[in-house]
Amino acid sequence: MLLLAALLGGGAAAADQVEVVVYADDAYPPYSYSLNGEARGVYPGILRKAFARMPAYKVQVLPVPWKRGLKMVEMGEAFALTPPYYRPDERPYMDYSAPIFNENVTLFCNDSVAPKGLPSRWPDDYLGLHIGRNTGYLIGGKEFDQALKQGKITLNEARGTEENLRKLLVGRLDCYMNDRHAIQNALARIRTEKAYQKTGNVVEATVISQEFGYLGFTRVDPVRYPFKSEFVRQFNVVLNEMKRSGELEQIAESELRR
Repeated sequence: MLLLAALLGGGAAAADQVEVVVYADDAYPPYSYSLNGEARGVYPGILRKAFARMPAYKVQVLPVPWKRGLKMVEMGEAFALTPPYYRPDERPYMDYSAPIFNENVTLFCNDSVAPKGLPSRWPDDYLGLHIGRNTGYLIGGKEFDQALKQGKITLNEARGTEENLRKLLVGRLDCYMNDRHAIQNALARIRTEKAYQKTGNVVEATVISQEFGYLGFTRVDPVRYPFKSEFVRQFNVVLNEMKRSGELEQIAESELRR
């Protein structure tokens, strides 16, 4: 810890701290969501622990609708946003931290359309279906994107996990893609609502990919954020230490059990 403190520049006086705002997805439980206006979940929990060990900075973590947050980063109006997946070609306006947490992107479908028997082929076994995805999420893969362009799959996007799952449960979607924990977490909550207790059976159909979530930083207007390179360096140092100590995994497990 003494070495870590030295790497981070020692103890900065509160008056010398750089004030920073980091935004987090407001509708991606259990990973990142808004509760009474506060950013909560796996990523905000990890970030707050890390930022507390960066004494040169006073960091606020605030919730924001995902699509709006992406636009703010693209325009240089936001310094950083969590948790984007690594998409350098699709988001050339964004730089990335070290990877934070590994997620499994899966496809959940109504039992009536889910392939039976052998493991299914994504996306070949799902042609002709209506697939749901969160607005602004770049998941599904290149073959899926090609099927969309060819009109072989219909994509329906909605702002959050619960909104998409409600559509799935009443048959307005055939399938929905997102992280496994995010889907299971939201399904458990929705199933407690009387209107959804007798709706269709939903099953996990296939794993689409494994993805890391990151802290993404704007590449726009560097004069506005002269502290960026040092902030990123310090964050990555702290993050890697949290991984080595097992603390990051402990925070994630605690949040996933909520």
